[in-house]
Amino acid sequence: MASSASRFLLLAAVLASAAVLATAQKAKAKPASGPAAAADGAPPTNVTAVLEKSGKYTTFLRLLHESRVDTQINSQLMDSYNGLTMFAPTDAAFADLKAGTLNSLSSQDQIQLMLYCVLPRFYSLSMLTKLTGPVNTQASGADGPYKYKIKPSNNNVNVSTGVNWSLLSTVVSKDFPLAVYSVDKVPLPYELFGPKPPTPAPAPAPAPSKSKTKKHKKSTGIAEPPAADDSSADDTTTKSAAAAGAGVARWVAAAGVLGSAILSGLF
Repeated sequence: MASSASRFLLLAAVLASAAVLATAQKAKAKPASGPAAAADGAPPTNVTAVLEKSGKYTTFLRLLHESRVDTQINSQLMDSYNGLTMFAPTDAAFADLKAGTLNSLSSQDQIQLMLYCVLPRFYSLSMLTKLTGPVNTQASGADGPYKYKIKPSNNNVNVSTGVNWSLLSTVVSKDFPLAVYSVDKVPLPYELFGPKPPTPAPAPAPAPSKSKTKKHKKSTGIAEPPAADDSSADDTTTKSAAAAGAGVARWVAAAGVLGSAILSGLF
């Protein structure tokens, strides 16, 4: 009887231990809820949750939210085969900008600046060290401007925009689909902050046209008669008429003398 009771107690103890073990395994397998879930192995699909952990990216987070780029990124992360890579400027990086730099940008330019901080696929640090040539960003579209020149620098990566450059300082997230690298300078795209071409000088006003007197070409052969002078013509006509009148008067006088002589002879 005693042996039966002992066996019964042993069996009960074994069953109780099995139940406790099964409960512990279920609790371990069940994913935790809330922000801790992402940290415990869930893929990072919320860029805000990733950047908020350190507390060094408040300005960047604000600009991402105001431009709605954070919503676009999170949507892509939820349904992406390529993943994304982000260069996240710290608050100190934004503080180093010249006063008014961000305010000088239009709303569309600020969106472009935020998209410029995102590469359209996931790059681990070792993958970044092997990149050559210009690298597209989310602001580039299919194959447009807004590119980076990325090259290895010892054990780090140099990221150049054509206006400024920085080294990747800290790996914030390295799990697919989102890689986030901290940068100590705000990446300034050449298209927004590069030197602008000089404004062309206005064209000079046309000079006033000068009226040119036409010159008579000298003709070869028979010379043209000179143009008659009206005053000379009048003088010549007057003199001719006077001479003709005097001639008539002399002829009349001679005729009178002749007539008188003839009459005297007759009478």
